[in-house]
Amino acid sequence: MAQNKLIISKHILVEIFRQFFCFAGVGAIGTISHYLVLITLVRLSDSNPVVASTCGFVIGAFVNYRLNYRWTFRSQKKHGETMIKFFTVAVFGLFLNSGIMVLTTEIYSFHYLISQLFATGIVLLWNFAGNKIWTFKQAGY
Repeated sequence: MAQNKLIISKHILVEIFRQFFCFAGVGAIGTISHYLVLITLVRLSDSNPVVASTCGFVIGAFVNYRLNYRWTFRSQKKHGETMIKFFTVAVFGLFLNSGIMVLTTEIYSFHYLISQLFATGIVLLWNFAGNKIWTFKQAGY
């Protein structure tokens, strides 16, 4: 019996690692989408960078949602419920990112790229945990 629990636990752990690495890969694709929109809007239409970044964030988030729904978590849930939860987690991640950036650049005077790398790592963990535990929670996990 104990060996069966170990096998089940090992299977769950392997699945969590698979999902985490898929989530990180999807995040990279979403980030590329974000930056493409940002750069395109600023350079081609002379858009305000903040507006362009916000547009890029939204596009990147939709890319992340769609890929995570189908690929990372292989969800069968209705989009209405999961999309609201996904974007709630994303908004908290955006606030967390901003807070880390303010703390590390303005209070501790870290270089902004070092700060962003640190923030990205923390937000990646937050977003994965929030989406694994809440947005795409599966029965039995």
